[in-house]
Amino acid sequence: MLALARISGETAPLLFTALNNQFFSTNMNEPMANLPVVIFQFAMSPYDNWIGLAWAGALLITLTVLLLNIIARVLFREKISA
Repeated sequence: MLALARISGETAPLLFTALNNQFFSTNMNEPMANLPVVIFQFAMSPYDNWIGLAWAGALLITLTVLLLNIIARVLFREKISA
């Protein structure tokens, strides 16, 4: 679970390898939709509401990674016995 949180935090490789698709695709040989690329595209747009959505997407990724890290730490912490 901790590895999943770490992987989801690595957004830079997705910008170069996923190629982005605006629609959901199940074919692993075609471009896939992903949130980091959408955030990048929205952040570079001239529209204020798109920039706001980019910030919301960045917050969503950050909170998801934080939540996965907390869950992993709670589930796999060592029990201290006296």
